[in-house]
Amino acid sequence: MKKYLLIGCSILLFGCNDGELQIETVDFDSIETVQSCDTVSVSTENVLFKINGDEALIVTLPSGLLKNEVSTTELTSAVPGSSQISYRIFSETVTSTYFCDSPPPLTPTVLEEIEAEGGSITITTTTEDSITFTHTIQLSGITFLNENGSRITDLQVSEFGTVTTTAG
Repeated sequence: MKKYLLIGCSILLFGCNDGELQIETVDFDSIETVQSCDTVSVSTENVLFKINGDEALIVTLPSGLLKNEVSTTELTSAVPGSSQISYRIFSETVTSTYFCDSPPPLTPTVLEEIEAEGGSITITTTTEDSITFTHTIQLSGITFLNENGSRITDLQVSEFGTVTTTAG
C-alpha cells in the first residue's frame, strides 16, 4: 500500500505546473477603445494603449509619424525601430491610472513584459473638415518572443484602432 501511495504522490509532484506563464494568444481586437494619457499630437511622441483586464498592449509612435493631412498612401513604421509595441501582463486588472499617474501606482505589478521583435505599423489618415484628422492604426506581422525565446503563436490585433488629431 505504501508503494502505491509513494507512486501517487510522485505523479502529483512531478505533474504540477511550475507556475511559468504560457501565453498562446494576444487578443485585443474586441477592445475598441484606444487610450492615451495626453492629447494625441502630430508633433510629439504618442504612447497609445489598449487594456484587456490584466493585459495591456502599448504602442509608441514617434513624433511626426501622424500627420494632419489626408493620406494618399499608407504610412508604415517598422517594429522595432522608430515605433515600439509592448505586451504586458499584470498581477490584477489594470486601469489607465497605471499608465497616466507619475509615478505609477504600486499595484498592479507587471508579471511579464514582452517587446515586439518584428512587424510593422500602418497608418491611414482621413478628414471630414480639414481640422480634425482621423488616423486608423493597423498592425501587421507583429512577432513577440518571450525571455525563453518562445514565440507567441496567435496575435489577433490586426486593427489597433483609431485616434484623432486637430490641426492648428
